[in-house]
Amino acid sequence: MALRLAEMPVSIVDIDLRDKPAAMLQASPKGTVPVLCLTDGRVLDESLAIVHWALSTHDPAHWLRSWGESQATDLLRRTEGEFKRQLDRYKYASRFPDQDPIGARSAAMFALIDPLASHLQNTAFIDGDAPGVNDLLIFPFVRQFSGVEPAWFDSTVSDVVRRWLRHWLESELFLSAMQKTSQ
Repeated sequence: MALRLAEMPVSIVDIDLRDKPAAMLQASPKGTVPVLCLTDGRVLDESLAIVHWALSTHDPAHWLRSWGESQATDLLRRTEGEFKRQLDRYKYASRFPDQDPIGARSAAMFALIDPLASHLQNTAFIDGDAPGVNDLLIFPFVRQFSGVEPAWFDSTVSDVVRRWLRHWLESELFLSAMQKTSQ
């Protein structure tokens, strides 16, 4: 989404993580996605680095305006830390047979969803009255969380979080980024 927002031409290659291509592992030996290979030979293999690079190069909507602001940074830290850890235990419960998925769901709510709801009580987006980089970075994780048990999410999570999530799910930016490309 950041690459689209920054109007960066890219060639997208879908990767089967069970059968990683040699070219991908040569570019990024850690073998995770995403991987962005730049024309100057640099390789960015972290989402945060890719988003920052893209928007630092071209940010027509000024989404980087809130980069490093404390409250939004706290939500991002929560997302990338405890929320992601609990989301994995909830979403991929079979990979964590010794963990309680409902306990993980509750911990994920406490780690991010509840603080996000509090934050969104006073503003339409994480970054204020207009979307920003923190919305872009946190949205995919909340989307994953909502998809594990959609009926539970819709009946339990606050209206402000669901409205914020719906904005992103229905946005032209998201819909265009999710278009399948032919190879």
